[in-house]
Amino acid sequence: MILVTGTTGQLGHDVIRELERRGEDFLGTTRAEINLADPDAAKKFILEKKPDAVIHCAAYTAVDKAESEAELALTVNGLATRKIAEACRDIGAKMLYLSTDYVFGGDSHIPYEIHDEKNPVNVYGRSKLLGEDSVIAVLKNYFVVRISWVFGANGKNFVKTMLNLADKHKKLRVVNDQVGSPTYTADLAPLLVDMIHSDKFGIYHATNEKFCSWAEFAEEIFKQAGKNVEVEKISTADYPTPAKRPFNSRLSKKSLDDAGFNRLPPWEDAVRRFLLELSA
Repeated sequence: MILVTGTTGQLGHDVIRELERRGEDFLGTTRAEINLADPDAAKKFILEKKPDAVIHCAAYTAVDKAESEAELALTVNGLATRKIAEACRDIGAKMLYLSTDYVFGGDSHIPYEIHDEKNPVNVYGRSKLLGEDSVIAVLKNYFVVRISWVFGANGKNFVKTMLNLADKHKKLRVVNDQVGSPTYTADLAPLLVDMIHSDKFGIYHATNEKFCSWAEFAEEIFKQAGKNVEVEKISTADYPTPAKRPFNSRLSKKSLDDAGFNRLPPWEDAVRRFLLELSA
């Protein structure tokens, strides 16, 4: 049995959908079953259920809010992840932990490889790195999968925000000096299920192919959605936020290639299919 945390979130929702599609034996959990603010209770729940594998999608994801809620973010993403890893170790279960491009500092000018130096520039990044380090320290049978700029049908995301703003504005200011790759949860979920059934343990980067800035992302969304909105490209300095963001979020997919996993489709194609999903 595969236990999935965070099934009310974008990714957890699509992982469950993929498991259902394949006719798998699984247990989806929400905050009602696993409250990550109580790490010991989270561990106890998994020890009781004894899954064969855990896909840990649940997380504290409010990047800006984390700056003022550092203790909660570090507890949920760090300590609770360690407790879940300990439970997996104790029952002999595999664990797949979702991490983020934000574990890197973003000052490189080339895509990050899996073992490049970590230097998170915000609390959220620090909390996810704490989770990574915990999984790696506690387990042998683990997958750490770093993703970025996530969008899916079930939850808030950049694509939905841009579409909502397009109905109210003819011109939008969007940051153009942060570069990365969007990740469509409907594309990512099948890869994660393939991984958890394998023994190709280790660290992976898994986003949709090709790179863009947030402004280029917005332009493509408006183009495909048929929205007549002008995008004014601005710098990060022109759009201050409580949490600092990395300028370079590009992730190398060499790890996927080396393990024989398929890369995800280009992000522009993912946007096209996501808009179809939303309209359906």
